[in-house]
Amino acid sequence: MKLCRFRHGDARPRVGLLTEYSRQVIDLTRAGIERLDELLEEKNFLARLTKLSADPELPRLPLGDIALLRPVDEQEVWAVGVTYLRSKAARMEESDFSATAYDRVYDAPRPELFFKSQPQKVVGTGDSVGIRRDAKWNVPEPELALVFNSRGTLVGFTIGNDMSSRDIEGENLLYLPQAKIYDRACALGPWIIVGENEKAARAWTIKIRISRAGKEVFGGATKIDRIKRPFAQLRDYLFRSQTFPRGAVLLTGTGVVPDDNFTLRRGDEIAIMVPAIGTLVNMVVVV
Repeated sequence: MKLCRFRHGDARPRVGLLTEYSRQVIDLTRAGIERLDELLEEKNFLARLTKLSADPELPRLPLGDIALLRPVDEQEVWAVGVTYLRSKAARMEESDFSATAYDRVYDAPRPELFFKSQPQKVVGTGDSVGIRRDAKWNVPEPELALVFNSRGTLVGFTIGNDMSSRDIEGENLLYLPQAKIYDRACALGPWIIVGENEKAARAWTIKIRISRAGKEVFGGATKIDRIKRPFAQLRDYLFRSQTFPRGAVLLTGTGVVPDDNFTLRRGDEIAIMVPAIGTLVNMVVVV
C-alpha cells in the first residue's frame, strides 16, 4: 500500500491511500486522518490501513483529479553520505583537500549524517527543485528515503532527491551546509510505500533520467543493495542523543553520479524512479 498527501479542489492538504493495482486514491479525511505523521505513529497502522482500504464509505478519487504534495507533515529530513562506493569516489574527486575525509568515513563505524531540510522546504513531485545561483556545478542525487516514526520504527520508504552544489562542497568541507541546504534543495515523493522491509527494498533498483529540451542528457541506475550500511545502523546513529516528536525521513546516499562535465540547467526535468514506489519528477529553477 502507498500513502500520500494531496489536494483535491480546495487548498487543504489531505491524506490518501493507494492500494495495489488501483488507479484511485482513497481519501482518509472522513476516517479522521488528517496528518501522515499521526497515522504512522499508530502501532497497528498497517492493520488499520487494511481495514480502511475495504471501507466502502470512504471517497475514492481518480489519480488524475488530485495534486500530489510532499509526503511529509512536520518530519525533519536528514541525509547520510558516502554509503555507496561510487558516491565515495565522486566526493573524493570534488577536491583533493577533502579526499582523505571521505575515504575515512566510508570505512568508519560512524556514518556521515547531516541535516537536509525543514519539512516546509521540501518539494513534492511536479514541483520545482532549485540550483544555487552562486554555484557552477549542480547535480541531483537520487536516493532511497527511509521514513521513521518518533520511536525510530522504519514505517515506509519514499524517493528522495538530495540536490547538491558540488563546486561549493569541493571548495571546502565546511561549506557542506551551503552546498546541501537551500530553498528547493530537497524533493520527496510521490508516495510513501508501507508494509515493505529492508530485504525487499534492497532488491529494488533506483533510476534517474535528466531531460533537456525533451532529450535525455543523463541517465543511470543502481541497486539499493549497494548501500554499504544496514538500515538499522543508520537509524541508530540518527536517533542517538536526538528526539523526533513527529518522526524523521533519512536519505540514504546516492550511487548514481553524473560525469564531472555535467551540470544542471534551468528548465531541466529530473525523473527518479523506483518501480515499487513510483516516479518523482521535478523541473529545475534557479534560486
